[in-house]
Amino acid sequence: MIDQATVAKIVDAARIVDVVGEFVTLRKSGVNYKGLCPFHDDRNPSFMVSPAKNICHCFVCGKGGTPAGFLMEHEQMTYPEALRWLARKYNIEIVEKELTDEERQQQSERESMFIINEWARDWFHNTLKNDPDGIAIGKQYFRSRGIRDDIIEKFQLGYAPQRRDALSLAAQKAGYKAQFLVKTGLCIENERGIYDRYSGRAIFPWLNVSGKVVAFGGRVLDSRTKGVAQKYVNSPDSDIYHKERELYGIFQAKKAIVKEDRVFMVEGYTDVIAMHQAGIENVVANSGTALSVHQIHMLHRFTQNITLLYDGDEAGIHAAMRGTDMLLAEGMNIKVLLLPDGDDPDSFARKHSSEELRKYINENQTDFITFKTRQLLENVTDPIKRGEAISDIARSISVIPDQVIRDTFVTDCAHRIGLDESTLVNTINKYIRRAKEEKQKERERAEKRNGTELEQNSGSEEEDNGRPIIPLSILSSQEQANEVELLLIQEIVRHGSEVIFDNVETNDGQTITLTVAQYISLDLGQDDLQFFNPLHQQILNEAAEHSGDAGWKSESYFCSHPDQQVSQLATRLAIDRHQLGGRFVLQPRENALQQRVRHLVMDFRLGIIKQRLKDIERQMRQPSKDSGKTMELMRQYKDTKEIRDALAKQLGRDLVV
Repeated sequence: MIDQATVAKIVDAARIVDVVGEFVTLRKSGVNYKGLCPFHDDRNPSFMVSPAKNICHCFVCGKGGTPAGFLMEHEQMTYPEALRWLARKYNIEIVEKELTDEERQQQSERESMFIINEWARDWFHNTLKNDPDGIAIGKQYFRSRGIRDDIIEKFQLGYAPQRRDALSLAAQKAGYKAQFLVKTGLCIENERGIYDRYSGRAIFPWLNVSGKVVAFGGRVLDSRTKGVAQKYVNSPDSDIYHKERELYGIFQAKKAIVKEDRVFMVEGYTDVIAMHQAGIENVVANSGTALSVHQIHMLHRFTQNITLLYDGDEAGIHAAMRGTDMLLAEGMNIKVLLLPDGDDPDSFARKHSSEELRKYINENQTDFITFKTRQLLENVTDPIKRGEAISDIARSISVIPDQVIRDTFVTDCAHRIGLDESTLVNTINKYIRRAKEEKQKERERAEKRNGTELEQNSGSEEEDNGRPIIPLSILSSQEQANEVELLLIQEIVRHGSEVIFDNVETNDGQTITLTVAQYISLDLGQDDLQFFNPLHQQILNEAAEHSGDAGWKSESYFCSHPDQQVSQLATRLAIDRHQLGGRFVLQPRENALQQRVRHLVMDFRLGIIKQRLKDIERQMRQPSKDSGKTMELMRQYKDTKEIRDALAKQLGRDLVV
């Protein structure tokens, strides 16, 4: 457990711009920052970061929060894990007791898998450095590839001993369960027992964007490659690793990607490592899997510019062709560089100095039009083959989402291949129409399979999504109560600790002050009224309990709440799209907060009363032979209607009966 004093110290030290900046490229926007949202497919920056409020928020998907809340959502961390991450970042010491066997067993499986992967990384690395076989075989392999010791440390490279049970025995001796060795893919289980997956291989740990070990790659050593079906063995998909969502080297590269505003995409582990050793650090690899949309979205957070740096052989050309359209469709600016035949980035980087490598890349990388023209049209005279090649290039241009960029490429392409621009435009438009028709058909098929889903979540992300404001008077009574309930929660989050009534006299003659939260709780409590949404009621209860505490601030309390649902809702309600520019400060009218809160409480009551009237009317319409029950319903209807009219009069409403 982390004591509250340390928690407060961590929360106070954490800065939202620093934390979000680890995962998203942020640009200054007035007094705030903005970037592409990491939680959804965002092409226009909608993710706003407010240093003043120390919170972030996406105005499209609604996700965000405080530094801890952002980490919990982005990295799927628990609250204590997020606090520990922040403590490491800001060099705040946390003294915790060592976990007992029982406590370790109670940890989530996901957390256990991360823990055992970190242990395995250290075990492989230690074996490489200190075990006789690790030094003689593993380290010798890395040195034969020209990999320096500092790069071995940077990527935490390792070695797995030849014995098929070396890791499994060591892990179980250290107290780790066999089931997690299998779930992470470190070991394989069959009817004969458990054995190591990577025995006798050089080890390349995979770190995700936040530095957690999610997987491993194991390469059979050069002396054993002959006759081996799989030169590389990688971790299977698991609860913490999905190969189409990860990129090798992203953790080591992300800062350089932002600094250079470009990322180099290569094919393998040693390509990434060789580039780092040559001084080029903004490089990642998709290692053994086709480039995926998830990987592109991850890179797009840091830069829009990507260079595909592949071998010049047939496989490299195919990989570059395959990834081009997908990258263009996601709004990336693409360059392509195929290395001289016979070289890959690893071998090429080892043959050249850092300056020579950079110069070669700058002078030889080309845009995708040049690349495709060379590959598909160079020395091609057959009219049919030329037509197919031009159609392929036109299809690539058609997927570019930005019309201005698309039009620029149209002009450039028509000029290069000697084709009338209108012909190229017509071909591109054909592909665009076809893509739209396919999307429409897919939507229709999905609707037939699943039915149309209507979101009915109270306080959903649409609250801040620029929707028109609907007058409460035209909503149904239930909708009105839900709408007002959310507005009341917003007042509690923003102003719950502020005093709105001084010197209120109680029944026993004492005088008290009432904060916003205390007033709402007291007023509704008189008639045992509660909010419909349990999360809203939790916020009201906590606010009423703490709002009298010295120095308690509702907004910072709820935005930093350990319950992620509370934190996200509070962040959404605390941040205001129209205040983010920071240019104007509106001075509130005297007692405006008091008037607004009282009005909302009465509005909430009115919504409940209207719903109660509808329930009574529904019961009265049902046939009944019990005259006593009918008379009782009529009396309830009369009394409830009088309460409704009185509330409406207080609110200044005109009723139409």
